[in-house]
Amino acid sequence: MSTVYRSPLVFPATARHTATVIFFHGLGDTGDGWSFAVENWRRRQRLDEVKFILPHAPQIPIAINMGMRMPGWYDIAEMSNDPESLRRSEDETGILRSQAYVNELIQKEVDAGIPTDRIVLGGFSQGGALSLFSGLTAKTKLAGIVALSAYLMLSLKFTELVPKPEFNKQTPIFMGHGGSDQVVNTALGEKSAEFLKGLGYNVNMKIYRGMAHSACPEELEEVEAFLTDKLPALGKADKKSEL
Repeated sequence: MSTVYRSPLVFPATARHTATVIFFHGLGDTGDGWSFAVENWRRRQRLDEVKFILPHAPQIPIAINMGMRMPGWYDIAEMSNDPESLRRSEDETGILRSQAYVNELIQKEVDAGIPTDRIVLGGFSQGGALSLFSGLTAKTKLAGIVALSAYLMLSLKFTELVPKPEFNKQTPIFMGHGGSDQVVNTALGEKSAEFLKGLGYNVNMKIYRGMAHSACPEELEEVEAFLTDKLPALGKADKKSEL
């Protein structure tokens, strides 16, 4: 039975469309849950040429919730204060299924005329883990990757799963994590960043002291700065009227 994906929530560029950000939500949420962040990132009009795509995860059974169906990019069998708990019994099938969907979304933007080096993948929690994994295993060069409150999935197989050559070895990666996160343990995020740095990836990680499993204004400001730097405007154009 094929997985059904709802059409993503889309914020069109307000000027000539030259770049795209695809941002994935966390477990149990929808793309609508991050619309506030897009509005925040666009308020200074530095990202007018950027189209934002907020996909919705399919409804799947989640083992830690007694098999109840909810929006999820992959199943989670275990979650505890142990930083390694999320790495045990990883849902490889679900992860690779969602990775294929990410690749489809990227290809649709390419087909619409957006080069991959003007595309940023990002996300929070499950969505951040998905963006990090899918971005680094992509077979095209991306502009950047944003992983908030996230970790590297399938780390034991990671070096086997990245393409050769590695298109995103030097792609800038921003990882933000709450210092008091007990859902995706802060130590797991830090270990993922150090693991990637050890392999030569271009990772910048910021820990927000006292923040739990959430986002804060400072983090959103730094994501906006990252996006503005990696997706600079290519030229002024008259704003499109909203339909």
